[in-house]
Amino acid sequence: MGGENLDTLGHNSMDRAMPEPIKHTEKRNLVESILRYIPGFRGYLEKEYRRDADALQRQWLSDRLKRAKRSIDQFARPLADAGKIDLLPEVDRIRGRLDTIIARIDGAMRGYSGFFDLVGVKEDLLDRVYQHDLQLMQDVDALADTIEQLPQSDDPAGKLAELHAGLDDLNEKWDQRADLLAGLE
Repeated sequence: MGGENLDTLGHNSMDRAMPEPIKHTEKRNLVESILRYIPGFRGYLEKEYRRDADALQRQWLSDRLKRAKRSIDQFARPLADAGKIDLLPEVDRIRGRLDTIIARIDGAMRGYSGFFDLVGVKEDLLDRVYQHDLQLMQDVDALADTIEQLPQSDDPAGKLAELHAGLDDLNEKWDQRADLLAGLE
């Protein structure tokens, strides 16, 4: 899970395109570029860019997991119809854990004020946050791919165990992200 370069993920559709947080700040219009020279306004703009990039990233993470969640229902329905109910409690646990991480992502406050309100954010910390976010996005995409493969799996019990491990990893990385943003790394 994770570790892939974005170029090797092979997703070209618009709805699956990953936003790149660091690129968001590079796309400024002329007026914003001029306003950056006004004392104090540059810090305000930088803060807003970071907040916007954070919101875009979290929206992508949430949407990607929500789209993948449909595959869990596609997997569970035939099991229930065929009377193969032994895996259904495990499927429900996966669904519940997925709902929990989606709620954590959706419920995160826009911009984490303790981090984004700082005008003079250390560039090395910001770079670590961006790197972590990029890895988080790759991991979410890989986990979502695993979820979407569940209905076609020849080893559903093994795939469910893999999903539990992936959700554990994702929860841990989300906690690490919060620590980075709070400056507690």
